[in-house]
Amino acid sequence: MTDDAARPETADRASNQMWGGRFAAGPDAVMEAINASIGFDKRLARQDIEGSRAHARMLADQGIITPEDFRAIDEGLLTILSEIESGRFVFSTALEDIHMNVEARLRELIGAPAGRLHTARSRNDQVATDFKLWVREQIDAAIGGLEALMRALLDQAEAGADMVMPGFTHLQTAQPVTWGHHMMAYVEMFARDRGRFRDARARMNECPLGAAALAGTSFPIDRHATARALGFDRPAANSLDAVSDRDFALEFLAAAAICATHLSRFAEELVIWSSAQFRFVTLSDRFSTGSSIMPQKKNPDAAELVRAKVGRINGALVGLLTVMKGLPLAYSKDMQEDKEQVFDAADSLMLALAAMTGMLGDMKPNPEALRAAAASGFSTATDLADWLVRELGLPFREAHHVTGALVRLAEEEGVDLPELSLADMHRIHTGIHEGVYDVLSVEKSVASRTSYGGAAPERVREQIARWRAELDGRGAGA
Repeated sequence: MTDDAARPETADRASNQMWGGRFAAGPDAVMEAINASIGFDKRLARQDIEGSRAHARMLADQGIITPEDFRAIDEGLLTILSEIESGRFVFSTALEDIHMNVEARLRELIGAPAGRLHTARSRNDQVATDFKLWVREQIDAAIGGLEALMRALLDQAEAGADMVMPGFTHLQTAQPVTWGHHMMAYVEMFARDRGRFRDARARMNECPLGAAALAGTSFPIDRHATARALGFDRPAANSLDAVSDRDFALEFLAAAAICATHLSRFAEELVIWSSAQFRFVTLSDRFSTGSSIMPQKKNPDAAELVRAKVGRINGALVGLLTVMKGLPLAYSKDMQEDKEQVFDAADSLMLALAAMTGMLGDMKPNPEALRAAAASGFSTATDLADWLVRELGLPFREAHHVTGALVRLAEEEGVDLPELSLADMHRIHTGIHEGVYDVLSVEKSVASRTSYGGAAPERVREQIARWRAELDGRGAGA
């Protein structure tokens, strides 16, 4: 394709031909700059050509264009796709967007039949179709990325199903859990993210093509045929809604924002856990960096950058919500601002998913540090209170009070609960006997949490097996 920057008069002439006879002069340079979207919507090239091929075939099948014109159009579009994929296609800002760039090149290749491609459609339904196709592919990619991440979490969980670690509330030691149990919490979170993407995909899978500018068309088109050809479940039922709807992009961004929030929460834990103060995990050199001045440093930069991506993705969601909030039906040029932020959010999400999956694959937990932390901070105090209820028949509130007094005593003595002597405990309650020591170790605490969804290793392994079966297509998951 000839570079239109070298032949501006050609670009103006092509642009005017696209607009028809309404405008005699070419656009002002500033207007051209603000109006053009080719700088970013060229990412839709493959989807645009896919939609055009389906549309042209339907036009031929319906007798609206001749078989000869269809063959010329189809071959021309495949040539253009090859040029774009090989980097030989030169995009023109004067031609505004991907649709007009493709159509102009098609005219150069095949002449008059190119002008028949746009029969019974508008750029309004064309761009809505292209964008839906692109977002649908991104949803599929996100689902694949989430499933890879879930498998990496399952590997960590299986390796550490018995590995005791502290469970936190308020970032204070609360009760002992296991490494496997903690990893499985994220499996559940990312599974819900996968569910949100699946829901969004099912809801968006209606084809806008054939809605034309806003009112449909008088040509005898077959919208069900183009919907099927493009993998949609059905054509969109209302032509006004079809061209003005961007719910599919908003739902994608909303699901991406929630997913990025989960990734950010996990990334924050990795930052904390890999610090010298915690030493819970070691991140590999592949996902860490050093300091330019402090030779001892190993910075969890990949985790920090994953944590930061949520800002970009949240910003994209708020940005598109703001663009759409005051638009009357049907199409307004404001909607050209729908793509850049979605493109950026999709790129950010996929990079964050890949980075987190990579970090998990290489990450090494430190069992000694995890157990030591689990045993600190009176983490078995709840087990002690439960024992007082079961063994001594105390009401839970009284047991809670007695346990609190024992914790205070241990603090004063500078010991942990298992290190208090029976005589010390009798200073608080004379009914306590030797059996209390059976519940004060962190291993026995974890093993006792056998309720469904609990931290007991047997329960954790059951959940791991359930999710492996679900991901392998052998069971039902969340």
